[in-house]
Amino acid sequence: MHAIHSTSYFIPFRRTALAGLLACVVHTAAAQTPTVQRLSLGDAARLAAAQTAGVQSAEFRVQEAQARVTQSRSALLPQFEATPRWTSTTINSASFGFNFPAQPGQPPLLNPNGQIIGPVKFYDFRGQASQALLDFGAVARVRAAKAGVNAAAADIGTAAEQSASTAAAAYVRAARADAALRARIADSTLAAELVTIANDQLTAGVGVGLDVTRAQSQLAFARAQLIAARNDRDRSRLDLLRALNLPLDTPLELTDSIETLPAPETMSETAAVDLAVRTRPDIRAADAQLVAAKQQAAAIRATGLPSLGLFGNDGEAGIALNHLLNTYTYGVQVTWPVFEGGRRHGQEQEQQAVINDIDVRRRDLHQQVAVEVRGALLDIASAREQVDAARERQRLAEQEVAQARERFRAGVAGNADVITASLELNSARTALIDAMTAYQNARVALSRAEGTVTQLR
Repeated sequence: MHAIHSTSYFIPFRRTALAGLLACVVHTAAAQTPTVQRLSLGDAARLAAAQTAGVQSAEFRVQEAQARVTQSRSALLPQFEATPRWTSTTINSASFGFNFPAQPGQPPLLNPNGQIIGPVKFYDFRGQASQALLDFGAVARVRAAKAGVNAAAADIGTAAEQSASTAAAAYVRAARADAALRARIADSTLAAELVTIANDQLTAGVGVGLDVTRAQSQLAFARAQLIAARNDRDRSRLDLLRALNLPLDTPLELTDSIETLPAPETMSETAAVDLAVRTRPDIRAADAQLVAAKQQAAAIRATGLPSLGLFGNDGEAGIALNHLLNTYTYGVQVTWPVFEGGRRHGQEQEQQAVINDIDVRRRDLHQQVAVEVRGALLDIASAREQVDAARERQRLAEQEVAQARERFRAGVAGNADVITASLELNSARTALIDAMTAYQNARVALSRAEGTVTQLR
């Protein structure tokens, strides 16, 4: 009785423990399940512009430029250093030609063949200070360094726009892969339905085995396309996660699809080009680089001007710590580079070449912007017409499939016409997906040309 009572006592306990364990496992699994990231096209562009490696690298370059400003400014601030020193020195009298005459009949004071003198021990505790009073070169270098900060900061915008463009293009590819997968699922559903119809007709004695074989072949083809589409969808998600700098196991939900075709803002070519010139970060970066290069040239020219500064050192020195005497040096110094062997002139020529190069690339960038904007506007108009044509083609292909399927169901024709029509519908669906993808890519290209990718909706 005692054993039975003990067993019945532990059953509720075991059930409670099992329930607690299951609850803990479920809670842990839920905690480990990554949160689904819901993204629109604009969200993806802005997220990439904020956190990708290219943007972070540009931000670090700004920090480097700011550190160079601090380094350049140090030449205008007081400089101080302490140089405590202790030395012990010996010399060879023969090496230095020491020769002290001796009294007649007396031996020489130093060995003519050389004699070690010393060691002489010396203590020197000294501090040195200097202060620039007037240094045109240092001031110009500080200005050039500050201009370099502005140029590096402008590069952040360029990197952000490039990252946003890459992410937007990856988003469009992922949305296209989703649409292609849906189309292949629809193709597989239709192919499976045709197999069912063919089997039913064969069972009823009004069909032939050839129709069943045709339908099964079409189903196998549709499944192969479905497998490829699913793989393409998964690969495109990986590319999108990489473009967004997100963990590769982050689940994504795309809130936009390529079927959504928002009309672009109505704007003339001239207005679009003007907008691009004002907003493109790479143009602003080129302008900042040109300013920085000119400031650097001014800094090089300023090195030929005189500079004025104070200097001094003060300390105690002696041969013993208990007998140190104070010594000092103070003064005002003017430094004026008179002749440097053409070094500064060569630096000026080199910097002027840099300025000319940046200016040429800047003007070429303006031309490139105009071409990109006009090309994107042409692509949008063409893609819009292609979408309309592709939709009409798909509508007719769906109608053809419906008519051929009704004839097949009625037994007045085989399923060869249905198979042919379904293949045409498959091609029409793909063509529509390609046209809508081209339209979305043209939208992204126009935003990239105008420098407004992060403003996409």
